[in-house]
Amino acid sequence: MSLEVREIFDATAVENDPLGFKLTKRAIQVPYIKDYDAVDSPRDWPKSFDLANWGFLVARSNGVRVGGAAVAHDTPGLTMLEDRMDISVLWDIRVSPEVRGMGVGTTLFKAAEIWATAKGCRQLKVETQNINVPACRFYAKQGCVLRAIRPNVYREFPDEIQMLWYRELA
Repeated sequence: MSLEVREIFDATAVENDPLGFKLTKRAIQVPYIKDYDAVDSPRDWPKSFDLANWGFLVARSNGVRVGGAAVAHDTPGLTMLEDRMDISVLWDIRVSPEVRGMGVGTTLFKAAEIWATAKGCRQLKVETQNINVPACRFYAKQGCVLRAIRPNVYREFPDEIQMLWYRELA
């Protein structure tokens, strides 16, 4: 899973709103490719986490896999879960480039919401970075709210800012 980075979001806090952020798009001078699998490959997840409480979702078109998602719940050592039983984390979502913009991501996101709700969760949490403008737009479109921005989280990528999105579940 890779992304061509041509623009980023600068995030600033909204005055008088402790949970509000304003995102401003900014072009970068030298575009580059961010390869997410080079940093955190799905093949490595079992080495770091017990996947027994994870949901793995697959999207197919005419029998061909065109996307997938991984949702984590009740996983010791996964700090993104905040030691809460009422939250799941959308750990990964990906859609084949040839079907992007055709609703596959939305379908996977909705399936992740259903999966998390069935586990008794009230929130779905998603992490991305300010360099992933398409993902930020996608999560906002899905009804997620940006609740935290954290610079200096990624040692290997000091210019990237962690963005934590939350989706309230029914």
